[in-house]
This record gives sequence, structure tokens and C-alpha cells, in this order.
Amino acid sequence: MKRGLFITFEGGEGVGKSTQIRLLRDRLVTLGHDVVVTREPGGSDGGEAVRHVLLSGAAEPFGVAMEVMLFAAARNDHVEEVIRPGLERGAMVLCDRFMDSSRVYQGATGGLEPAFVANIERIAIDHVQPDCTLILDLDAATGLSRAQTRAGGAADRFEKEDVAVHEARRQAYLMIAATEPERCVVIDAAGGADQVAAAIWRAVEPLLGEVRHG
Repeated sequence: MKRGLFITFEGGEGVGKSTQIRLLRDRLVTLGHDVVVTREPGGSDGGEAVRHVLLSGAAEPFGVAMEVMLFAAARNDHVEEVIRPGLERGAMVLCDRFMDSSRVYQGATGGLEPAFVANIERIAIDHVQPDCTLILDLDAATGLSRAQTRAGGAADRFEKEDVAVHEARRQAYLMIAATEPERCVVIDAAGGADQVAAAIWRAVEPLLGEVRHG
């Protein structure tokens, strides 16, 4: 049996990751699990320091390669300070975005070569791979509308891009899921929160028996 369980939540803007992480956390805590909830960019002191630079668009003028390296630096700090220690003590680590976001945002729609993104990823994650990645799938126009409503009309660096770019990201996520079905589960995010949570639980529950705590 392995120690801890690392579950990442991925998807485009407005798919409801934050809500579903909260619902899954509550269910796992009720069952007596130690749960760590975290996010990217951010999650650790170093990651949070970089978060504003990335989401404000301050790094955008320096190009996508600079962005992906900043994401990688934040991710490595996050892995070493939060994710790996959580897993080593047997916790359930639930993370809002991880390596697949860089593959999609800076790779598939950012124009960076896959080999370059893969090399940066390898260094950043240092062998810490998700046990399960839940890809919340929703058409881009609906997701953007939800995100803008949530933010009160203030779009961040990535939300401000047009719907065609967001739809391309959706398709890139679906391609990752098709390529790595042993890790990725596509969740239809168009339904109500309870319906989506039920689909997530069907994916997660079978994994719990593989985990040794403490």
C-alpha cells in the first residue's frame, strides 16, 4: 500500500473546481481522512509569491517561455513544501491545477514545444505524479460566463482571452485524458454541483483502499 493520495483537479475557466474540491474535502474529512487542500499557482509561500506576477499579467510581456518557467519554479516549491510532505504523512492532497495546466496553457495554446514543456515539468514535479487527475469538462462559452460572474467582471491574465482559445484548451485537456486514461477521468461539469460531486466520488472512492495512513 502507498502513503497518501494525490488528486488534481483540472479544466478550463469556470468549470467549478473550487466547489468540487471543497465538497470532496468535506466528504473525506467526514470519513476520518487527513486532507490537504492546495492550489496552483500558489499553495506554498514561494508559490504564492509568484501567483500575483502570473495572474496579473506582469510576466506576459516577457513571453510564454518565461511564464512556464515561473510556473515551474512555483510548482517545485509547492511540491517540496506542501505536496510531498502531505503524501509522506498519508494525507489526501487535493490540488486545484497542477502539471496539466502548463501542458495546456503554455504548451497546447501557448505554442511552446512539447519537449520543452516536458523537460520543465520533469524538473518541477521531481517524481511527484498525481494518482488521479479529474478533468472537469464544460464548453468554453459557459465556463467563461461562470468565471466572469464569479469575478464580478474582473478577468485575470487567462480569463481575458477569447472563447476560441478557451475551447482549444478544453480540447487539449480531453486529448491528455485520452492519452493517459489510467490517470485521468473526465467529469461532465455541466450538471448541478451535487451531480458533479457524485461523479467525482465514483472515481475517487475505489482509490481509497490503496492508501496507508501515517
